[in-house]
Amino acid sequence: MHPAKKEGKEGVVVRAFLQNAESCQAVTVESEKNEVRFALKKVDETGFFEGFTDKIKAVKPYRLRIEQANGEIRQFFDPYSFLPTLGEQDLYLFNQGNEHFIYNKLGAHEKIIDGVPGVAFAVWAPSAQRVSVVGDFNQWDGRYHPMRSLGSSGVWELFIPGLGDGTTYKFEVHGADGSLRLKTDPYGTRFEAPPHNASIVCRVNQYKWSDQEWMQGRSTKDWKKEPISIYEVHPGSWKRVADDGNRPLTYREMAVELADYVAENGFTHIEFLPLAEHPFSGSWGYQVTGFFAPTYRFGTPEDFQFLVDTLHQRGIGIIIDWVPGHFPKDSFALAEFDGSHLYEHADPRQGEHMDWGTLIFNYGRHEVRAFLIASALSWFDRFHIDGLRVDAVASMLYLDYSREEGQWIPNQYGGRENIEAIEFLRNVNDLVHNYYPGAVTIAEESTSFGGVSQPTSEHGLGFDFKWNMGWMHDTLSYFSKDPIHRKWHQNELTFGMLYNFSEHFVLTFSHDEVVHGKNSMLMKMGMWHIPEKAANLRALYALMWAWPGKKTLFMGCEFGQSSEWRYDGALDWHLLEYIDHYGIKDLVKDLNFLYQNQPILPETDHRAESFQWINCDDTENSVLTFVRLADSKQGSFLIVGNFTPVDHQAYRVGVPYPGFWKECINTNAAEYGGTGAGNNGGINSDPTLWDGRPHSVEIALPPLSVSIFQLQ
Repeated sequence: MHPAKKEGKEGVVVRAFLQNAESCQAVTVESEKNEVRFALKKVDETGFFEGFTDKIKAVKPYRLRIEQANGEIRQFFDPYSFLPTLGEQDLYLFNQGNEHFIYNKLGAHEKIIDGVPGVAFAVWAPSAQRVSVVGDFNQWDGRYHPMRSLGSSGVWELFIPGLGDGTTYKFEVHGADGSLRLKTDPYGTRFEAPPHNASIVCRVNQYKWSDQEWMQGRSTKDWKKEPISIYEVHPGSWKRVADDGNRPLTYREMAVELADYVAENGFTHIEFLPLAEHPFSGSWGYQVTGFFAPTYRFGTPEDFQFLVDTLHQRGIGIIIDWVPGHFPKDSFALAEFDGSHLYEHADPRQGEHMDWGTLIFNYGRHEVRAFLIASALSWFDRFHIDGLRVDAVASMLYLDYSREEGQWIPNQYGGRENIEAIEFLRNVNDLVHNYYPGAVTIAEESTSFGGVSQPTSEHGLGFDFKWNMGWMHDTLSYFSKDPIHRKWHQNELTFGMLYNFSEHFVLTFSHDEVVHGKNSMLMKMGMWHIPEKAANLRALYALMWAWPGKKTLFMGCEFGQSSEWRYDGALDWHLLEYIDHYGIKDLVKDLNFLYQNQPILPETDHRAESFQWINCDDTENSVLTFVRLADSKQGSFLIVGNFTPVDHQAYRVGVPYPGFWKECINTNAAEYGGTGAGNNGGINSDPTLWDGRPHSVEIALPPLSVSIFQLQ
C-alpha cells in the first residue's frame, strides 16, 4: 500500500502479484466494524493486480482477499505491508564483521509482528540482481516473494505471514552473472535429506535443558589442570540397528547407550566427528553445507540437544569437530552464492583447496568472518557443547599449503603465512572463551607454527590445546617395527620430549590413523600373532596415558578392533567376546580411572619440571624409564616400559625417592590378556645407587609391557 493521487483525489494504491487468483480485494484491518474493502483490478493474466481508493488517506494495515479459480476464498496479510525486521545497527555490525550472533538475524526466524505470526527471512547476497524466497507455499516460483534489498549492506529481507515451523524453503538468486540459482540458507538450522536439500524453518530455542549443574561447574574449570580423556566418535558407525536395515542410532537412542559406555570406561569427554549438515556421508562430515545445523541423519536439532543434555547430566563433556577451513563446491550451497565469489576467494591460487577439491573461505571479508564466528558460537549457544576441535588448521595458516611454486600468492609482506586466517583464528578463540567460560578449543595442527596453544595476549593463536601429531607419528612408527629392530629406533620414543612442553598438547590416535590402508591400531603393531599385537597395543596405551598430555582415542581403538574403520558400518563389537580385545578395553578403562583419580597426572600434564627421565638410553634392551613427580614426593609415578619379547626377572631402576612403590598398572596382567607375571602389587626400594639416583628398585619386567608404579 502506497500513498497515491488519482484524478486529483488523494488516497492509496495497492498492488499485488498473486498465484491462481481470479479476483482480489484489499481489506483494511482497523477493526471488524470499521474496515474498508476495495477491489484490485487484474492487470494481466500472470496475476498482477492493482487498485486505488480515496476512502483511505494514509497507509494502514491490510489483508488481501482473493477468490481462486476453484471458488475457494482466502484472506491473508500481504508480506509487503510489513517493515524490515533488521535495523541499521544490525546491518552495520554485520558489515563490520562484529555482529557475533548474526545467526539470530539472518536466516529464517519465526516472529510475531504487529500481532501477525510468520517467518522473517534474511540473506546476504550483495551482488545479486534479485533474491526470492521459494518453497511449497508458492510452488517454488521466484516471482511471488521477491525480497527487499536493504541497500549497501548486501542483505535481502522479507517477512512472510502465515509460515511457520517445518516450512521448506530456498532462496532463488538471480546472480550478478545473469544466472538463476536455487540456494539453501547459509544460516539454516535444519535441512532435507539427500537427494533433496531444501532448508527447513526450525525452532532451536524451545528445548528445556536440565544440565544447569554441569554448565555452572564448567565455567569454573581450568581444563589444563583437569583430566581430559576424549572418546572420538563417528555417530553413524559407532553402533547400528541390525534388525532395522542396519541403520545408525538416532541422537536419542545413542544418548543413553553412549553415556553408559563412556562413563563405564572412564572417558571424560566425547568428541564427535563433524555433525554440521553435509550432503555426502563419505566425507565423514568434513565437507559442510550447513554450518548451523546438526545433520538430519540422526534426528532433529532438538534430538541433538537431548543427546547433549543427557551426556552432561552424566558428567560427560561434548566436543565437536568444526570445519572453517574449506567448503564443498555443491551448487546448492555457498559456492558462487550470488553469482560472484562471495564466500570464497575468486583467484584459485587462494580459493581452491588442492587436496580436497573444495573452496577456501575469504577470511579477509568481514561478513565471511562474521558468518564463521557465528557458526562457532551458535554450537555453544544453541546446543550447549563444551568445545571445538578445529579441523585442518595447518591448511589455514599457510598460503602455500599443498601448493607448488607459482600456485600461491604471498601475503603483503612477501611471506607464506595467511595473515587474515591467523587473525580470524585468534578472534574466534577469544570470543569463544569470552562468551563461554570453561569452553575449550583444540587445534588439529601438524606444523611447527609457534604459539598455537598460547593466549592471544602472548601473541599466540589462543587455542587451549593442540593435537600432538609428531608424537603420534613417531610412536606408531616405533611400535609398527619388529621388536628386534627397535633398539635402533628408541629416539622415536624419546624425541617428543624435546618439544613436549612447547605447547599444551593432546596425545591423539584419531580416525585418520585407522583408514585408507593404514591398518587398525591393533594390526599396526609389530609381530605376527594377535596376542603379541595385543600386548604391544596395551604397552602403547599405557605409555600414552603415562606420558604428559591430555588424551584422545578413536572409537574401536579402545578394544583393539582388527579391521579398519568403516564409516558405513558398525564397529566389530563381537570381538569383545575374546580376551585379547576385552583385555585391551579393560586396560584403557583402568588407565582412564587412574588418570582421573590421581590429580598429579592431569595437573602436571603441561609442567616440564614434573617429568624426569630415569633412563632413556637402554636401547639394547629397548627399555624406557621415567617419572612423573608430585610436589610432595609422595604420589609420584614411576613408569617402566619393556618393548621387546625378552622377560627381565630382575631389572634394576633408579628412583628419586625411597619407599614402597605400588604397582598400579601392569599391562601383562592376566585380566588384560597377559601372562600375569609382575611384581605382586609393588616393591620396596633399597639404597642402591642406580641411574644416578641414590635409591633403586629391582623389578620383574615382563615382555612387551609397561608397568606404572606409585610411591606410597
